[in-house]
Amino acid sequence: MAIRIVRLGSARVPGEGLRIGTVRRPPRGVPKTEFASQNWYDVWYPNLAPSVETMKAAQAAQSPAQWTAFGRKFKAEMAEPDASRSLDLLAALSHQSDFSIGCYCEDESHCHRSFLRELLKARGAEIAG
Repeated sequence: MAIRIVRLGSARVPGEGLRIGTVRRPPRGVPKTEFASQNWYDVWYPNLAPSVETMKAAQAAQSPAQWTAFGRKFKAEMAEPDASRSLDLLAALSHQSDFSIGCYCEDESHCHRSFLRELLKARGAEIAG
């Protein structure tokens, strides 16, 4: 059992389980009824997405220092009680169920999901791949 960290919209892998979209907004131009069938996500969970202000900082980051600043802001948001409890829940579920979380970004190393991976590992989550 484990969590997979994925790019939303990518092909699913066997055994991936439920796909959770940790994004601020649903995919544009896609009917809600087709989110799952088009491999976006099964459940939308924006609680683990960066705030609009923090997301803008990530999109504007052009230097390692700016990316690091985004990471600090995002981690601070994830330390808030609701987000922290969500991370604890997902980490615990990873020992009993296969599921995935993801975002639209092409490059995980320049995406909030890289920080989600780190935060979940710190909570003892089983991470696939």
